[in-house]
Amino acid sequence: MVKENLAFVEQKISDACKRVGRNRDEVTLIAVSKTKPVEMIQEAIEYGTVDFGENKVQEIVDKTQVIQDKVNWHMIGHLQRNKVKYIIDKVCLIHSVDSLRLAQQIEQEAAKKNIICPILIEVNVAKEETKYGVTVEETLPLITEIAKLPHVSIKGLMTIAPYVENSEENRIYFRKLHQLNIDIKSKNIDNVNMDILSMGMTGDYEVAIEEGATLVRVGTGIFGERNYNI
Repeated sequence: MVKENLAFVEQKISDACKRVGRNRDEVTLIAVSKTKPVEMIQEAIEYGTVDFGENKVQEIVDKTQVIQDKVNWHMIGHLQRNKVKYIIDKVCLIHSVDSLRLAQQIEQEAAKKNIICPILIEVNVAKEETKYGVTVEETLPLITEIAKLPHVSIKGLMTIAPYVENSEENRIYFRKLHQLNIDIKSKNIDNVNMDILSMGMTGDYEVAIEEGATLVRVGTGIFGERNYNI
């Protein structure tokens, strides 16, 4: 099942890139493996997947102990400050930084390990009350502060768009994030490199790619429905 699903998603990504004249290699597929067993992840690895997204610290810790393959782990869920130390040297990118306090904690833990931690700023473009993330207006001031931290490197922006039946409804949010990214990039702030746009999930990743996504986070489309009982 994973093999067929990956082939299907890959085709959809390629088609979306073609429609807007982008190169396929501009988009990285992150297989969202939260709640999924190691066996399914191994299957995805077997078929060429190297980027995996998790939203719980404990799952990252557990899975990195079992899976020895050279893969990139992405922290895509809300991150509590007291748990930063457990994943600071295990993930290639933290997608969900939405406060200066969290960034300062990442700075502290990264300094201890003498590493530089790449992060994205999570923006709640649609202003949904149930979602984390800063507003569009708060993004630049937050980036300006975080940019001063020597062990944290800002790589771009991330958003979780609303759950919709018709993916076209989210185009407005993806477009807005892309524009925000361009605006911030043009300011040439030291220690800020706005090359990554993490947006688009199983239901709307094609639209996100058409609007400039460089990372898409697909879980259900690859691994099937999530098991919420875990």
